[in-house]
Amino acid sequence: MTPSPIPSSVLTAAGLVGGYATARFTGVRPLGGAVLAAAGVAAGRTWVRAGVPQTAALAVIYFGAFGLSHPLAKKIGAWPSVLTAAALAGCASHILADSVVAQDSRG
Repeated sequence: MTPSPIPSSVLTAAGLVGGYATARFTGVRPLGGAVLAAAGVAAGRTWVRAGVPQTAALAVIYFGAFGLSHPLAKKIGAWPSVLTAAALAGCASHILADSVVAQDSRG
């Protein structure tokens, strides 16, 4: 299985931001969830190459960031919460997967 040409960190952040934006602007929450899930699956293609522990950790981080953005939004607002969650999950994905896969591909 080849990883996506788009880094998983970008897909992770885009999934959280895009899922929220889709749900907010269309008013269809399941559609936002579909965007979130599709980006997670696409990012997961790279996560799997990094290893099973990394994949499990990143799945928990990704969906945990989604879940925790809701109560955080009550404290700092919706968009700041989503952007914070996206940044943290994207950074984790870069550290735990993208850099590992890039290192392995260099030899």
